[in-house]
Amino acid sequence: MKLRWSPTSPYVRKVAMVLIECGLDSAVEKQATNAWAPDTDLPTDNPLGKVPALILDDGSALYDSPVIAEYLDSLHDGPRLFPAAGPARWTALRQQALADGICDAAILRRLELQRPNGERSDSWSDRQRRAVARALDVLEAEAPALDGTLTIGTLSILVALAYLDFRFGHEDWRVGRPELAAWFASASDLDSFRRTAPPPA
Repeated sequence: MKLRWSPTSPYVRKVAMVLIECGLDSAVEKQATNAWAPDTDLPTDNPLGKVPALILDDGSALYDSPVIAEYLDSLHDGPRLFPAAGPARWTALRQQALADGICDAAILRRLELQRPNGERSDSWSDRQRRAVARALDVLEAEAPALDGTLTIGTLSILVALAYLDFRFGHEDWRVGRPELAAWFASASDLDSFRRTAPPPA
């Protein structure tokens, strides 16, 4: 298999962590891809032009990160990151959706801030900031329940919080969220998390 990836994408980091947790890291060739390059061939593997994209041995491709992560989780015999049918599964999927939404909003805000003066929308940027803040407040309330078995939900939350540190470190999300901050500090010791850290911004 081959993974189209970028070292700073939180969605790629999620998949990279899943590869490690599932014992599949050595089974996948990683192809660095600049999705923004004018001449990129990424759309041949993902028509949306986004990473990650996983190219299977038969030449077919899977995207995006939730699909890739669940596929990889089906390829090993160890503990599953995606719980079996039932309440635990829905909780993990909801947590993954919330974490991915944090990343979506943070990326949209960052792209807006990179637009030329006169083309930026402060109201749009603030909408994304408020979405992230609301999601973080939900996670603060749920933080005591995050400890325990690693799932795709808690793994995704870990990645999302790290992305906020990476791109918006000057806006400390920990302020007013002591339970979530304590969980993140403890969960950050995960080997797959340490091994997938992006290069310094």
